[in-house]
Amino acid sequence: MSLLTSLIGAGTAFQQTTGRQAEAREARPEAAETTPEPRRIDAGDDSVTIGGGAPSRRGPQLSVEQYKSSVGQDHAFVRDTLRHKLAEYDLNPATRLNVEKQDGGSLSLKALMPENTRQQIERDLNNNRPFREAFGRLSVNEPTLSFVDTAMKLNEAYGVSNPVLDQIVSENDQFNGLQDLAHRYDNVRRAVGSEQFEAAGNRSDYAFSLNA
Repeated sequence: MSLLTSLIGAGTAFQQTTGRQAEAREARPEAAETTPEPRRIDAGDDSVTIGGGAPSRRGPQLSVEQYKSSVGQDHAFVRDTLRHKLAEYDLNPATRLNVEKQDGGSLSLKALMPENTRQQIERDLNNNRPFREAFGRLSVNEPTLSFVDTAMKLNEAYGVSNPVLDQIVSENDQFNGLQDLAHRYDNVRRAVGSEQFEAAGNRSDYAFSLNA
């Protein structure tokens, strides 16, 4: 099941539930209040409002572009470090590298190159603390950003609400940093089970690929 299908399915079920609740309210004698539609996002806007709510109340904001900038810095650092390693060992710059974290926490390098060279580069990466820290942040933040970005695009394009996104977003904007969302997203995935989220990527299986 693709991530798009999963999100649309979850959003449809969520909308059906809210639809039935709305019908029940309309059946009452008194007039039902009209719920304002969520604010549409201009192409240049770097934040997204979740849901509707009363006009006087500002919904929680997600600074998706800011999240992308943060993840992009770590992504660029990891990518450039791997490129420098290829140059340092006089390897073809188009050599494909795949880095992932093992159960024990150390990094594993997969690449088509002489084994002794592969092992040396792998040791270099494990001894490079800034690289390990950047990779660790990516393994948490990149899957979260991918989920949030896709869910928001579906919401903007099709009006599909995502109950998982609603769960991980706080009403207090100061608690909607990328690290906050990543922590809640991981908790939800653990509670629901990995099968429903496999299309979004499992954090323990995260891998960074160069020249893929």
